[in-house]
Amino acid sequence: MTGPIRIGVLRLVDSAPILVAQERGLFREFGLDVEVEVEPSWSNIADKLAYGLLQAAVMLPPLAIAATLGLRGPRARLLVPLSISQGGNAIVFATGAAAAMAEAGGIAPWLQAQRAPPRLAVVHAFSTHNIFLRYWLAAAGVDPDRDVETLVIPPETVVEALAAGQVVGFCAGAPWGEVAAARGTGQVLFGTSHLWPHHPEKCLAVAQDWAEANPAPLTDVLRAVLRAQSLCDQVQEADAIAALLARPDRLGLPLASTRAALVGGAGSEQIRFLGGGAWLPARPHALWFLRQMQRWRWIGAGEDLTEVADRLYRPDLATRAAVAEELLPPPPLEPMPDTPMPAP
Repeated sequence: MTGPIRIGVLRLVDSAPILVAQERGLFREFGLDVEVEVEPSWSNIADKLAYGLLQAAVMLPPLAIAATLGLRGPRARLLVPLSISQGGNAIVFATGAAAAMAEAGGIAPWLQAQRAPPRLAVVHAFSTHNIFLRYWLAAAGVDPDRDVETLVIPPETVVEALAAGQVVGFCAGAPWGEVAAARGTGQVLFGTSHLWPHHPEKCLAVAQDWAEANPAPLTDVLRAVLRAQSLCDQVQEADAIAALLARPDRLGLPLASTRAALVGGAGSEQIRFLGGGAWLPARPHALWFLRQMQRWRWIGAGEDLTEVADRLYRPDLATRAAVAEELLPPPPLEPMPDTPMPAP
């Protein structure tokens, strides 16, 4: 291995394990030279992974799938050897729209009263956020492709877009839902864990060529991140981790809203990083995302979903690192709802 290992992150609470592993010297314990690069958008993350400018990144599972299938440019050779987080997204509407929706009796009757399809923001077309937003809308009898207009806005700018009236609502990861609520510009309707409890959220995507050429360093990276994930699940560490993510030289996240998303916080839902098997990149999870992507015709009906899941998701790599860290086997997977479930 030559040169540093470059890991990309966005300004999100899900990035915590990577920042903690670097700050606490967990990468150095394995003799790893890791550089953390904060990127402005998911598109930057995907492009830099595809062209070898990053060796790994915290990533959206549907985006890793899309990049692997060539749905957003040249096919990328990626592996998902670790899951990073569960939960943490929020569906947020402008305060006035949220009140009007409650008075109308839900999203569907409120939409019927609108003169034009309202604009809703997601952080990427191929995102968990887009999938869960569509899942909720479809469960309420709303056609996401006809009854609303969906815009792609990077997560760190969705609150400003909501305040400026560019969109009437959004689905984004922590801390941005709580930031909108704290500023009085938005109301969190619910966290996406209400649709699927402890749903898989971010993963670690790794360039396949680098992974195959560096199997031992890859295992060491995973072991360091697993140790950091364990710290991120400990309530006694949460204040210090929130302060780390809030530092201007790190992610510059709003402190109170960041703390609300960590264990023991007061946010709409807390992110889980390790417990409950959150670290395992389970192939059934990949298949669920693939089926949802096929549902919305992002993937052709003839695609072999099992082959894609088996090629991309590598639980064997996570398990090897977990065994070295003496982690217990993960519990059974949470049920995956294929049929629409109503939000609370």
